[in-house]
Formats: sequence, C-alpha cells, structure tokens
Amino acid sequence: MQKKLRQYELYVISYLFHRYFRAKSQINHTIVSGDVQMKKGKIDLRERVRQLGPTNLGDTELIALILRTGTSSTPLMELAGQVSKGMETARPEAVYETLCSMEGMGPTKATTVMAAMELGRRYAGYQSRKVHTAADVYPVIQHFSDRKQEQFICVSLNGAHEVIAVRVVSVGILNRTIVHPREVFGDPITDRAAAIIVAHNHPSGQLEPSEEDRNITRRLAEAGELLGIHLLDHLILSPRGGYFSFTEAGLALV
Repeated sequence: MQKKLRQYELYVISYLFHRYFRAKSQINHTIVSGDVQMKKGKIDLRERVRQLGPTNLGDTELIALILRTGTSSTPLMELAGQVSKGMETARPEAVYETLCSMEGMGPTKATTVMAAMELGRRYAGYQSRKVHTAADVYPVIQHFSDRKQEQFICVSLNGAHEVIAVRVVSVGILNRTIVHPREVFGDPITDRAAAIIVAHNHPSGQLEPSEEDRNITRRLAEAGELLGIHLLDHLILSPRGGYFSFTEAGLALV
C-alpha cells in the first residue's frame, strides 16, 4: 500500500511540475466538474486523480495533494493557492525564501515543494528539450554526478535533437562500469532515435578520461555509424561539479 502511494505521489509530482516548468506563466486554477467522491464535506482530491487523472485538476489542487495539510489559520486549499501564485512570480533563486515567507508553510513544507520541483524537472522536464552541445544536455543528467557507483547513461535524441528519453544503461562498482554497444543501443533503436549522447560519472571526481573511456567511446561511435544512430558526445561527470566532453575537447569519436 505504501509503495503504491509513493508511486501515485511521484505521478502527481511529475505531472504538476512538468506543467509548471513548461507553462509557468499560464497557471490554471480551474476547478473541473465531474462525478467525484466527497469526504467529510470536502473534495477527495486523490479520488479525483484516480477517476479523472491529474490533467483534470488545477495547479492549486495538485499542490494541495503534495502539501497534504494546512494550518488552523490557513486552510489547505488557501495555502496551496498562495504557493501556486508564489511559484508563478518568484525568481528561480528565490523560490525557497518566497515559500518560507508564507504563513503556514515553514521550512519543512518549503523543502517538500522544492524537492517536488526537482523531481518534476528530472522525470519530465527534459522532454522536448533541444540538445546541440554538451552544455545543453548537462542540466538533464547533472543529478547523476554524485552517484556512489559509476553509472552509464544514454540520452536518446530524435531528428530535431530533442530529448526522447534518459536511461541508466548499467551500474558498476565504485570506480568502474562495464557496457556493451548492444546494451547502449537497444533502447535508442526502439525509440527510433536519430542520435545519442552518452555519459558516466567518476565517483573519484577526476574528469580526465581513462583509456577504457576512450575505447568504449570509439566502439559506440563505430556501432552508431553502422546503425545510423550518431553518437554526438560522451560526457564524464564529477561530484565536484562540471563535466568533461569528448567533443568539446576535440577528441575524435571514431
């Protein structure tokens, strides 16, 4: 039951903040009519999601699902409305301070909303993002930088260089991961991808590519040429911040 609840909450969070990032200036406060259940005189928002889907709830209602409770002085829906308006007008670097300044929020609820925003960005925010350079794709995969084990990531791109999907291909030991071209290209073939960008993290923090990194890059580029799926770049990520790009460094991929 707890697992199902968490999956359901991730679904709502991902949808809400995907909508927020894609259309920040067009916040929808519409209350959708329909045959929904009532609980103690109030709309059961979870039941509405189950019956109608999250697309039929306004942003205020979706935020209320994440906040869960209001206070004696600020009812839940009123607080959710304030959060919605605050996110619409706040500068990105000032969202936390803006949320904390609202009566009934406080650090706990503010950090919950901030965490939800980041989850939404990771789970849905990359869709249709156009990628032409390492700097374009880095925000999409940056959160893999601090993994304790090496992880090999593949980003599928369509013909317009828009992100189709971001996947972890393999997880290795502390400082090494083993990948094979068939594992890397399996999903991009299904995606009908025109190109890919691959990346992996170095838990040690060193950004210099190893000989093994160079070899796998060469093998992937060669396989991509045969399959008609171009390897655009290979990035190495560091928990200390920043990245190494084979393309930006002028290293031949083939």
